[in-house]
Order: sequence, then structure tokens, then C-alpha cells
Amino acid sequence: MSTAIAAPAIERFSISNDPDWYEAFPDVALTARGRLVCVIAECTHHGDRGETRIAVCHSDDRGATWSPKRHVTGLHQGKGTGHYNCPRITALRDGRLVVAVDRLYSPEQSASPDDCQNVLLFSSDEGETWGPEIMTPVRGIVPDRLIELRDGRWLLAAHYLDKDLDRRLIQRVWWTDDQGASWYGPAIVGDQEGLNLCEVSIVAVDDTLVAFHRENSGQGWDCYKTMSFDRGEHWTTPVRFPLPACHRPVAGLLKDGRLLITHRFMQGGLGWVGWWTQNTFAALTDRASALAQRRNDAHARIMPLDFDRSPHSDTGYTGWVQFDDGEIYVVNYILDDAPKAQIRGYRFRPEVMLWEER
Repeated sequence: MSTAIAAPAIERFSISNDPDWYEAFPDVALTARGRLVCVIAECTHHGDRGETRIAVCHSDDRGATWSPKRHVTGLHQGKGTGHYNCPRITALRDGRLVVAVDRLYSPEQSASPDDCQNVLLFSSDEGETWGPEIMTPVRGIVPDRLIELRDGRWLLAAHYLDKDLDRRLIQRVWWTDDQGASWYGPAIVGDQEGLNLCEVSIVAVDDTLVAFHRENSGQGWDCYKTMSFDRGEHWTTPVRFPLPACHRPVAGLLKDGRLLITHRFMQGGLGWVGWWTQNTFAALTDRASALAQRRNDAHARIMPLDFDRSPHSDTGYTGWVQFDDGEIYVVNYILDDAPKAQIRGYRFRPEVMLWEER
């Protein structure tokens, strides 16, 4: 007679499901008092940015229920008005929240770097109210979270399409040592002939910065990785990391010292009718793998997080945080059973990914 073995569960929650908007590209921050603040891009459609704006909502019960959305920006309508794209949110050590978001003044595939501005918005009251947009010199699309190093340096990365270099994507980063009063850079974080490196996620592993890149050639290739040993000013050549078909990695350190990387799985080929993206994954790895110089010296344990059943599936831009007790909360956008893209949350403990023998 067999005995069922209880497995830890992944809890799912609805963060926002607004039938009037295509809600996408979320991120989440955890404040010092335990509030979750989720930032969301509202648009007409993933492929139509006729109307765009940025909104936030919050949860004070660990992501079980969420407040109504509050708009951080005004509504941008029509071409040439600087439509919003992909927002990211960071909880700074001084208690403020900062949203970084790119504003594009021409279509993504034809935009020059100067057409792709990145602005910052700050909140000092856990996301209730937000200050005006502050322009940065960062030029490019899909910014990483604003990264705050232990010594106070901020880094902000974005990528662009270089039309003079075989039309390939190049990842760059800027930095500031005085909280945005002056900026330096850019430095090239990832660039290699034959690759399209973009949508970077930078994480500090000991004294090394490790950048995990989406490779966007549509072939289902691995995630690529570069490293910096001087606080982001110079970077190594790209090496493969064992996350196949990885799009939009979001990497960070867990409290036990391991790394979690949430990402879209994009297999390439003809894909599927409509959008190609049906799967969102979470991967567990460690410091040695993050710092490894070769693919074969790194490992990852990859877990399915969600599957998009919609015939027009579109999913896989994520953000995540970890509570003090170790529990993890992930935000993601997905069509699935909604008429337009919705925002969904997932809560689980690390042992969902790896059962530790006791």
C-alpha cells in the first residue's frame, strides 16, 4: 500500500486583474515594516503602447490581499509622447522606495539610445505617494532594478539596439556615488558578436558583481553571464550559464546565501500561435556557480512556477522578495484565464525547490 507524501505548496494570489488594461511587467519591493509594494505597467497591449501609465498597489498581509492601484505617472497617449515600458522597484536602505522606468519615444525595434530615456520616481511613505520624475542619463530599454551596493554606490543598467554593429543588442550600466547628483558611465556590461544580450539582472556576490543576461536571438539559448570586480566599471566577456531558453532573469541572494533566479522560458523556433511565452520558472543556484568561469562548473535546480493556458499566452516578467522568515514572494504577469494580462503573486518556502534532509 502506497502512502501519499505531503509536499510544500506554492500559493497563488490575484494582485490585479483589471479588464480595462493590459497589466504587465511587474516588480515588487519589501519595506522595512513588512509592506509589499508592487509596481505595474498598464498598456493597451504588449504589442500596442498607444496608452501607457505606471501604477502601484500594496499588501500588508504578506501578499494575500492587495490594495487598489494608485497611479504613479500620468497617462501617455499617442505616438511620440514617451510611452512607458518596464518599471522596476527597489527598497533603499534609507527607507525610500525608488521606481526606475524607461520611456520610449519611438518603436522599440527602431529606437536609437537617445529615444529611450530612463527616469526615477521616489516614495518616502511606503508607496502611498510619489515624487516627480527625475531624469537620468541612462539611455536604453528595460532597466534593471536600481542596485544599491554596500558602499552606497547606485547602478542602473539598460540595453539598446546598436544599428552599426550587426543590429545586435548591447547591455550597458551607469553609476552614481552621490545618490543621483552625478552619474558616470556607461560601461559595457555585455556585448559579443553573434549574441543579443539584454534585460540584465545584476547581483552582488561577495565583492563581485554578477550580471545575468537574456540572450535574444530567438534560438532558445542559455542565459549568459558577465562579472565585474571593480564595482561595475569593467566587465568580463560573456559565458553561458545553465538556464536554457532564459528570458528576463531576475536574480538575487537568499538569506541562506544561495541565489534565486526567476525567469521566462522561451524555447525559440516557431513558438506558438500568437505570443510564444507560456512558462515562468524559478531556479536555485549557489555562489560558486554564480562565480564560475565555465558553464560546466555551474549548476541550477529549475522549478516550474506557472503555465499560461491562453492561446495568446504572454508571461514571464517577474520580481521577487524574501521575508525575514525565509518565505519567498514572486510577482508575474500572465494572461491565462483573463481577457487581458493580469498580475499574479506566488508565495512559497525555499524547501518547495529543494527538500533538505534533516
